[in-house]
Amino acid sequence: MSLFEKIVHYSTVYRIPSHILFWVMVFLLSISKPEGHTSVSEELRTELITEGFALLLSMIPTYFVAYLVIPKLLNVKNYYFVIFYFLIGSYLICAFSRTVVIYVVEPLVRTPPFGQESFLEILTDIPKLAGSYFLHDFSTAWVFTFLKLLKDQYLVQKRALQLEKEKAEAELKILKIQLNPHFLFNTLNNIYSLSLMNSPVTSKSIAGLSEILDHVLYRCDGTYVPLSAEITLLKNYIELEKLRYDDRLQVNFQQTIDENAEIAPLILLSLVENAFKYGAGEDIGNPVINIHLKLQNHHFEFMVSNSFMPREHKNKNEQIGLNNIRKQLDLIYPENYELNLSQHEETFVALLTINLQHPVA
Repeated sequence: MSLFEKIVHYSTVYRIPSHILFWVMVFLLSISKPEGHTSVSEELRTELITEGFALLLSMIPTYFVAYLVIPKLLNVKNYYFVIFYFLIGSYLICAFSRTVVIYVVEPLVRTPPFGQESFLEILTDIPKLAGSYFLHDFSTAWVFTFLKLLKDQYLVQKRALQLEKEKAEAELKILKIQLNPHFLFNTLNNIYSLSLMNSPVTSKSIAGLSEILDHVLYRCDGTYVPLSAEITLLKNYIELEKLRYDDRLQVNFQQTIDENAEIAPLILLSLVENAFKYGAGEDIGNPVINIHLKLQNHHFEFMVSNSFMPREHKNKNEQIGLNNIRKQLDLIYPENYELNLSQHEETFVALLTINLQHPVA
């Protein structure tokens, strides 16, 4: 936590020291006179006593306004009551301050004999209370209250951002939980189909699945993962699918990368998985899947196209993976990505572009 955050933090641990710091600064500013003093003199003693009591008396209206008046002003509907409450409180505070000055401070700093006002005279001298004591004692209160309102607004905004971040992280975890079983379910179905045919590549498929699950389950906890790791995951998945389809399936994978980068996990896998499921998985004679990956100057482009058979009614489950991809992209790359889905005759194309230079975590 930075020094600024410690100062504005609302907890008692940091609030008390921050208040002490504020009053020390007010006191130092009040005794900073141009003429200065080189030794402890009577003039310095008088100034310290006067400013010390002035500081203590300023604390009363300061906390009265900041912690009693302002909260009532922000929370109640009867503003006339708040105004009346403020005026009565201000009058009593000013009268108390005048009483302390006359009966405590002046005897300490003035040489007798000197006259003293009676308590009744203090209470009835409204111009004196309003003109001198209100303006002086409450000037610090306005500064303190302004700083407190700024601090409160900062904490509210910080808390809102924290809640938004926590919500986004929770949504990302839910999306990843949805993506993992979706992928696992499809792959297990593929291996199950191979086992029914007593295929000799069943054991190799299980080994390939083990490598993929190791990445999906244990290396995708963060918001971002190395792009190289995602590419390796894609290649392992493609090899696993090739074991199922043999020579009937044609997969073209091309990549152009000029730098190291990080990307949100499992998004690319979901696009490729969707292409295999609805491109190679359909009753298509010789399906073709093209994958092009390009990263230059922080501009990432990923294109997946697959053969498909047009249908009148789309399967609702077909959109689950793509919808999860969009949600995850909205959370991690808001306004920094485009996902375009299109159909060209018997080819389905998914084109994803991301600006990786300014990702939003």
